[in-house]
Amino acid sequence: MNTRVLDLVTGVLALSCAAAWAQQPNVNVRGVVTAFDGSVISVKARDGNDVRVDLPPKTPVSTTLPLKLEDIKPGTVLGVTTVRRADGAVVAIDVRPIPPTAPQGRSPYDLQPGSTMTNAVLEASVAATSGQELTLNYKAGTVKVLVPPGTPMSRAAPGSTADIRPGETIYVAARPGDGGKLTAVRVQVSRDGVKPTQ
Repeated sequence: MNTRVLDLVTGVLALSCAAAWAQQPNVNVRGVVTAFDGSVISVKARDGNDVRVDLPPKTPVSTTLPLKLEDIKPGTVLGVTTVRRADGAVVAIDVRPIPPTAPQGRSPYDLQPGSTMTNAVLEASVAATSGQELTLNYKAGTVKVLVPPGTPMSRAAPGSTADIRPGETIYVAARPGDGGKLTAVRVQVSRDGVKPTQ
């Protein structure tokens, strides 16, 4: 194999590796902050494992504020995590406003076994016998979601690294790397006892 062909093969392999890297999904880390030194967040994850996540400069950090269903108006873009009940009803286990620029659709989610995330526009909200029923339009279709009383809800607010303190509940969207290393892409922490619900 001559040098030119070898260089071409090497380049193709490098591009393939880069594409595979780019396609790796983010990892969701949920738990309680045990330490933070300004660049690495140590978390006691909800499964009991100790996790370390690198925090690059300028990574978006949010705090968490309470949200009530009556605060959500038609036209709002929501991220709603649901599970399907035995009777077939689609039931919310998390409701959050999300940026209007977020991609809309439905996909599996890891908040709870068998859960689904729907990013969609709220079309309507009506009273139901066991809560409130939301009609969500995610462009490819619509879904009706029951929101029982007490369903966890929250909204993100601008924060900073000063909000990342031991004892706070945290959610981190992290990019996996070599050797299991995790690098934060987005962080949300609790505030005044209000925890991230995602």
